[in-house]
Amino acid sequence: MPSVACSSESHEASASAGWIDKYLAHVRVERRLAARTVELYAFHLQALKENAAEANLPLDRVQTAHVRRWMARLHSAGREPRGIALVLSCWRSFYRWLGHEGLIGFNPVQDVHAPKAGRPLPKALGVDDAVQLAELHDEDADPWIEARDRAIVELLYGCGLRVSELTGLDAQASNTALGWVDLDAKEANVLGKGSKRRIVPVGGKAAEALQEWLDVRGDRPAPALFVSAKGARISPQAVWKLLRERSLKAGLAAPVHPHMLRHSFASHVLQSSSDLRAVQELLGHANIATTQVYTRLDFQHLAKVYDAAHPRAKARPEASRAQARPEAPRAKARTDKDKQAIKK
Repeated sequence: MPSVACSSESHEASASAGWIDKYLAHVRVERRLAARTVELYAFHLQALKENAAEANLPLDRVQTAHVRRWMARLHSAGREPRGIALVLSCWRSFYRWLGHEGLIGFNPVQDVHAPKAGRPLPKALGVDDAVQLAELHDEDADPWIEARDRAIVELLYGCGLRVSELTGLDAQASNTALGWVDLDAKEANVLGKGSKRRIVPVGGKAAEALQEWLDVRGDRPAPALFVSAKGARISPQAVWKLLRERSLKAGLAAPVHPHMLRHSFASHVLQSSSDLRAVQELLGHANIATTQVYTRLDFQHLAKVYDAAHPRAKARPEASRAQARPEAPRAKARTDKDKQAIKK
């Protein structure tokens, strides 16, 4: 009887192992996932197969407790929460497919969740780098392109606009315009996420750069404020490209993207004003919690200033401590005299 049971378990394991190949064919042919995604699925499912084999389990006998144990092993090995979440997503999808095929009765991964990932801080430029980028003037560039690109940088950094809000601006206000800039009032009317409108102030430098652009823009048939050389509304991808090239010309250490200028705007305003509600309104955030991430960024900036400037921020080396408190010669002489007295 034991040999029959062993043979039955071996048959179940080999049968369930073939499910992985069928599932990969399903995601490749029916779901038409990218080749790279299918490769990742195959890699993670191979790990599932090996874990199950190590526990002497066919894939349909895997329990939630097993999955939790395997995830704990990944976490203790240093796997990032996002990586664990990807593994779980793959396994969960696989077992969901098995359920749809009627091969299993429940999904053992359904109630297993990855450790909570820390929210990364937004990448923002320092004030000096932001100003260096904004003040760049490329003498070798076409004056028309240069005026347009300078105005784009000034509006992104000076108003904290999203790239979609910037590219959606029209040269003139109208009932059909998604957004526009009123230079007389120095205000930008933009359409943000969730089709929510907001008005943000336009600073003097941004207004000046925008006026210079309008002077050379000329009469274009397209209503867009920012257009390409062919006259079409400029795309977000084109803005990404020009910012990358412009930041390298400005000598910045890393390429800049549009949202980095939005982060820089928020961080610098918050550092100067400490008014979180005002920053929330300027950015168009529906929830104050979204804006609060910049308080962490602001604290990080303050911590760096403290470490660099405060004399008690870092422990002094032992050598400097010794130099700061040299042994008094008289005290040493007195000690030697005492030693001689003891010997006598």
